[in-house]
Amino acid sequence: MTLADCDRVAEIRVRGWQHAYRGMIPRSYLDGLSVARDAERRREQLARADAAVVNLVAEDAGGEVVGWACHGPYREGEVLTGDAELYALYVHPDRLGRGAGRALLAESLTRCAAAGRGRLLLWVLKENVRARRFYERAGLRPDGPEEPFEVEGVAVPEVRYALAL
Repeated sequence: MTLADCDRVAEIRVRGWQHAYRGMIPRSYLDGLSVARDAERRREQLARADAAVVNLVAEDAGGEVVGWACHGPYREGEVLTGDAELYALYVHPDRLGRGAGRALLAESLTRCAAAGRGRLLLWVLKENVRARRFYERAGLRPDGPEEPFEVEGVAVPEVRYALAL
């Protein structure tokens, strides 16, 4: 991912949230998401150049960015562990089911294994059946921990998934 990709990645992330989390996260929150604010946050993160955090994009045959993934060290509270965490994986809703998500996940797994990480961990909304099926088809499994996070006063439970690398 480069600075030039930030606007498109922000669009993918925001549209991805609005599509995937409809009915799980309050609509007012989803409607209030801003592509411009998200793009600025992506630019700021890239400018910090944290080498431990890897941002990947998937492009179609014409070079258009259609998906984005981000991974780095697993965060156990404020402590970084020896495991990897998939922080995000989104494909534009118009491009779902065409392999971009699988390619991004495969590349993240390859890079995390090459970096010597023991496991890949990620958090997924408990109600997000489509995403859970996607990760389970790739070999990840829930490993027990669940955490709620709050969005506009609504508890949104997440489930942790894991895969040994």
